[in-house]
Amino acid sequence: MLAHPNGVVRPSAKEPLFSFGVIADVQYADIPDGRSFLGVPRYYRHSIAVLRRAVQKWNGEKSVRFCINFGDIVDGFCPKDRSLAAVQAVVREFDGFRGGPAYHMLGNHCLYNLPRSELVSVLRMPSASPGRAYYDFSPWPGYRFVVLDAYDFSAVGWPRDHPVSFAARRFLEKRNPNHDKNSPTGLAGTDRRFVMFNGGVGDAQLRWLDGVLRRAARRGEKAVVCSHLPVHPGAASPTGLMWNYEEVMDVVRRHGGCVVACLAGHDHKGGYAVDDRGVHHRTLEAALECPPGTDAFGHVEVYPDRLMRLVGSDRMASTEMLLSSSNELASA
Repeated sequence: MLAHPNGVVRPSAKEPLFSFGVIADVQYADIPDGRSFLGVPRYYRHSIAVLRRAVQKWNGEKSVRFCINFGDIVDGFCPKDRSLAAVQAVVREFDGFRGGPAYHMLGNHCLYNLPRSELVSVLRMPSASPGRAYYDFSPWPGYRFVVLDAYDFSAVGWPRDHPVSFAARRFLEKRNPNHDKNSPTGLAGTDRRFVMFNGGVGDAQLRWLDGVLRRAARRGEKAVVCSHLPVHPGAASPTGLMWNYEEVMDVVRRHGGCVVACLAGHDHKGGYAVDDRGVHHRTLEAALECPPGTDAFGHVEVYPDRLMRLVGSDRMASTEMLLSSSNELASA
């Protein structure tokens, strides 16, 4: 039995159809502990131990069929001559998961370390074309998972003379007056998202997302959208949001009750909200900020009776998500 966020405790009457492991922002580096720009302690060497315990836990749960890493596999402070080795070290930990595949996505810290084409290869992303870091998969009949590339349109991860990098810098210049584009100083509300360590989903990817959700809705599938960057202001601080989260949510809304949840990382303290269409938005707490002896990971149980339950470990809060039916959403 687990506590619902509103205080109600619901017993589990059935076994889950399937479960999947979740972890975010490992940001491993073989360097001494440090602090974020806000002064929050970061435990660079310990984070890989958190992942190791996560894999051990998932291996002990018979229903966990795959796991998802929500980006930032290594930290930007990792020495660049050791970046590839650090990424490979973390991938080896994921390889210890025996239940099924590990799915990855790009975060800003990943792109500080290695070119996106190399990351797509090392992280074994099921990409449809070289270097493309967004994809979808169906782990169970009736369910579709969509993994976004939140830095498709970004000043991070592209060569400085690349058209995307040039366009993204112009985009930021118009919205962030600070010399340091990683600073939100002077920006208010959700405009604080217009910083260089964030990014957005480009036009081609938006069209792809629309097509994936249209086909999923036609098949009657429930979709879970996964992104390094959160797409709902209620589930993250303003500085952690995707640049064009509204455009992504417009696509989500276009397909009625198909999307049941949006899961994300990046905003290390985590967050949770339910939007006006009944979509659950859960931002996951970071493994990086776990002091030795503590953890932040979990697994999500998916039940046949319109329920998803995040079973969190230690610093990752457990969250129960009652899914609205398609008929309820269509009439809302």
